Amino acid sequence: METALTRLAGIRHPIVQTGMGWVAGPRLVSATAEAGALGILASATMTLDQLRAAIAEVRCRTDAPFGVNLRADAADAGDRVRLIIDGGARVASFALAPSPGLIAELKEAGVVVIPSVGARRHAEKVAAWGADAVIVQGGEGGGHTGEVATSVLLPQVVDAVRIPVVAAGGFFDGRGLVAALAYGAAGIAMGTRFLLTSDSPVPDAVKARYLAATVRDVTVTRAVDGLPHRMLRTDLVAALERSGRARGLLHAIRRAAGFRKLSGLSWPQMVRDGLALRHGKELSWSQVLLAANTPMLLRSAMVDGRTDLGVMASGQVAGVIDDLPSCAELVRRTMAEAEETRERLMALK
Repeated sequence: METALTRLAGIRHPIVQTGMGWVAGPRLVSATAEAGALGILASATMTLDQLRAAIAEVRCRTDAPFGVNLRADAADAGDRVRLIIDGGARVASFALAPSPGLIAELKEAGVVVIPSVGARRHAEKVAAWGADAVIVQGGEGGGHTGEVATSVLLPQVVDAVRIPVVAAGGFFDGRGLVAALAYGAAGIAMGTRFLLTSDSPVPDAVKARYLAATVRDVTVTRAVDGLPHRMLRTDLVAALERSGRARGLLHAIRRAAGFRKLSGLSWPQMVRDGLALRHGKELSWSQVLLAANTPMLLRSAMVDGRTDLGVMASGQVAGVIDDLPSCAELVRRTMAEAEETRERLMALK
């Protein structure tokens, strides 16, 4: 199935595996790439040396194109861009709008630039700055998300920009791919669906928690870092939501202390990182600290398997997923479902 996305990224199928922190490492990315989709390496939770090694490992595992996701507001974003260029990644994906300078540097080196956005105005901005395509995530998506559903946001963005649009938020099978194409998208991006594969490095016990979840077990909360964050509802999330400012600050300090030991950051550095995530929002001091160590909360669950101490970002589709296929099987099945759906629609003529 050839689309503007497959031509742009050099992939066989119009499917993107999103860059999920602590999840989208070399193993998952290379398996996705070998399956003919676009695997995106998550670099926000990596040091520069770890990112360099991860890119090299993906290159050793596969000759297929892959991408790297990074935060545009990171202090070392320029260094990460150079690693992407030197490492031979095909695509640079951004969680926040990259500057025109970063876009120009990447494009000059032949790297495809695909920022992720959650609003039409953001898509228009990065398109005007020279982005090659855009991933637009509706409110159904996991992690930090917006209020507008994909079925409303996607056609808005498709009509507003003249670059390929990739749909994210609420996709898990071939029927969704055909629906996105009908709206005018060039492909779909999936996070939770790739997290729940046999190639995902997430501990089996954590995957079991996702598989047991219903649609109603996936919630949006501001209690973790002050921003809308879609995740599985757990006792920790409920406790954070119940906590007053004093208790919330105490919990935040304890968790921040653990993250500081792991990351080597000083307290002032952590506070600066937390403040950088505010994006103009009014956050309490506990939320500032939690914003700084949200990666630690994610790591506790996604790496250590401690669902009692961590959070589990999740799209609403977790409530309708009940198996753990390999990436190859998932992509093959999604494309077969898409073809069957198209044939069924053609028969309605």
